[in-house]
Amino acid sequence: MSTTREQPEGHEALKFEFTPLDPPRPEQATKNPMAKKTTWLPEVVDVLKERFGEKVQEVEVYAGEHTVIVDRHEIVEVCRYLKESLGFNYLADLGGIDRFTEEDRFEVFYNLVSIEGGKRLRVKVRVDENDPVVPSVVDIYPAANWNERECWDMFGIRFKGHPDLRRMYMPEDFEYHPLRKEFPPLGIPGSLPLPPQKPDGEQEYDPFARAHGKIPEE
Repeated sequence: MSTTREQPEGHEALKFEFTPLDPPRPEQATKNPMAKKTTWLPEVVDVLKERFGEKVQEVEVYAGEHTVIVDRHEIVEVCRYLKESLGFNYLADLGGIDRFTEEDRFEVFYNLVSIEGGKRLRVKVRVDENDPVVPSVVDIYPAANWNERECWDMFGIRFKGHPDLRRMYMPEDFEYHPLRKEFPPLGIPGSLPLPPQKPDGEQEYDPFARAHGKIPEE
């Protein structure tokens, strides 16, 4: 369905193509016609299943991309095998996800690249809220150093064996992890001292005072 809007004289209306419902195509269940072959890696998944057995807990396929979820205790050996035996020698990214579920609330994802093979693979581990600890992969991928620190800072996921696990953005004595879903979007008043709004003023403990009903004095 095409729709047009009336425009002032001398202006051409831009056409807008609107499709109210695009039924799914069968091939989208396994392949995305827009995706590249770099992420379609069933052969790599099969090798990991054969090598690690039940330690490969789940395999997700979405938009032509494979994601392998492994036992968190095996993440170092999985990464070592992917790097040394399968050529995934580059860690492009590592980060946290708060699924906000009763079990296995948090995920850590690892985006790995085989530069020579032209392949990309996503590996994940899941951890429970009561025990958010994952072995560090810094010894395998040194680039994981700051990524793991950021993940600890923002999500509170600890990386056992990290050589220098400290915050990246928040002060060391900050009690919270801002990317957890229970953290208020406007912050927690009183949790973080901020510079005064005036040169001779006092430190401000609420970054959004007006939002919390407090009107700063002029």
